[in-house]
Amino acid sequence: MLGAGIFAALGPAARAAGSGLLIGLAIACGVAYCNAMSSARLAVRYPVSGGTYVYGRERLGDFWGHLAGWGFVVGKTASCAAMALTVGSYAWPAHAREIAVAVVIGLTALNCVGVQKSAWVTRGIVAVVLAVLGAVVVAVFSSGAVEAQRWTVDTTASVPGILQAAGLLFFAFAGYARIATMAEEVRDPVRVIPRAIGVALALTLVTYVAVAAAVLGALGPDGLAASAAPVADAVRVAEIGWLVPVVGVAAVLAAGGALLALLLGVSRTTLAMARDGHLPRALAAVHPHHAVPQRAEIAIGVVVAILAATADLRSAIGFSSFAVLVYYAIANASAFTLAPGRARVIPVVGGIGCAVLAFTLPVAAVLAGVAVLTLGATVFGVRRARSG
Repeated sequence: MLGAGIFAALGPAARAAGSGLLIGLAIACGVAYCNAMSSARLAVRYPVSGGTYVYGRERLGDFWGHLAGWGFVVGKTASCAAMALTVGSYAWPAHAREIAVAVVIGLTALNCVGVQKSAWVTRGIVAVVLAVLGAVVVAVFSSGAVEAQRWTVDTTASVPGILQAAGLLFFAFAGYARIATMAEEVRDPVRVIPRAIGVALALTLVTYVAVAAAVLGALGPDGLAASAAPVADAVRVAEIGWLVPVVGVAAVLAAGGALLALLLGVSRTTLAMARDGHLPRALAAVHPHHAVPQRAEIAIGVVVAILAATADLRSAIGFSSFAVLVYYAIANASAFTLAPGRARVIPVVGGIGCAVLAFTLPVAAVLAGVAVLTLGATVFGVRRARSG
């Protein structure tokens, strides 16, 4: 969750909503909270790999499970390539693709050794990123560059713009799904998963509010909207030159950490779909020593490396966003079938929130997302017809 989004998502959100991005952040967090509670309840009930693919299949039927898994795998594979390219662009712009491919190969090899080692790497990355972001917030606020009136929402911030900003910022919180998709590898999932999701969501919210307030206060809505690297630009405005390269290093680490988590989550959903025949069954093999789905890991790594080497997928993140919001809508629908009485309010609010944010994304992203999901539905129909 503390991946490349914290260094890049604030600018597009400001372009959509101006100073209203803070309201968008609150909306995104609210939807994410509902999704988190639904995901936690389902993960406790079904502590196996696969996340919403499994929940949708068990609670709503095979079609909805397949659609959730398809959306997650396709959408997040595109996101993996984009994260790899982000690492390459920050680390060595002149050779961004080569660096991206090398990073994908390295992280795929790490994941094949075992999730515990991957988790230790992720912890280290998060610690460094949190330290740098904390330094940025303190430095910017203490510099005198922050002007509180820049937080005031003006009349140009339209409701659709604020909702689109919420859709863009939602992915700051989307990483908690990785905990659920890897439930099969968690010790004591009934106790650990809900607590881990809650802690992760709370920590991310506090971090994003602090950073967004500092950056918006320093740059203003127009300056933030025009910035490609808002955290670094806020440090420059605050005239703290030594911190600029540190922010660049943190951005590379954050994007790498996001890529590590995404590769883990996509491979586990691939494993679950392969077990049920929605993907080639050869991908369902689990290594006898490392206890990880190495074939799925390698297959996803190869696809991501090819995409990073041949395509510019930054413009494709929109359809990935749409697909993942649909994924969470199915999670909320699945949780609705579990919850009694008043407890159904959370999945209802979460499901409606996902639908609203998905369809307020840019039109091109919505159309591409619908096309990808339609293709997935067609694949399911053809497979079902052949098996019948």
